[in-house]
Amino acid sequence: QVQLVESGGGLVQAGGSLRLSCAASGRAFSSTTMAWFRQAPGKERECVAAIKWSGGGTYYADSVKGRFSISRDNAKNTVSLQMNSLKPEDTAVYYCAATTPYYSGSSYHYPHLYDYWGQGTQVTVSS
Repeated sequence: QVQLVESGGGLVQAGGSLRLSCAASGRAFSSTTMAWFRQAPGKERECVAAIKWSGGGTYYADSVKGRFSISRDNAKNTVSLQMNSLKPEDTAVYYCAATTPYYSGSSYHYPHLYDYWGQGTQVTVSS
C-alpha cells in the first residue's frame, strides 16, 4: 500500500510560482512511476507531468511545457512539481499519483494507469 500526501498549494498571482511536493510512504518508491494530475471544476482530470521510475523519462502536457518541471528524490521518497509563470487557467486541484511498482508501459499519462492518489491540493492563480 502506498500513501501520498501533497503540500505546497495556495493562492498566487498570475506570473508567479509555486512548488508542490508529494511525500510517499512505502518501500518501492524508487520503482514507481509518479505523476501530477489536475482537475478544474467541470473538466476532466488531466496529467500535467509524469516521471518514470527508470531511465528518467518525463512527460509534460503541452499547456505546461517550458513552465513546469517535475523531479523526484528517491532517497526522500518525494516528487515535486515546480510551477513557474502561472496562469489563471492553471487553477485546479492538483493530485499526486503513483503506479504500481515496475510499470513498464510506454504511455504513462492516463489516469487509469495510476493506482494510488493523494487527497489533492488547491492551486488558485488570480489574474
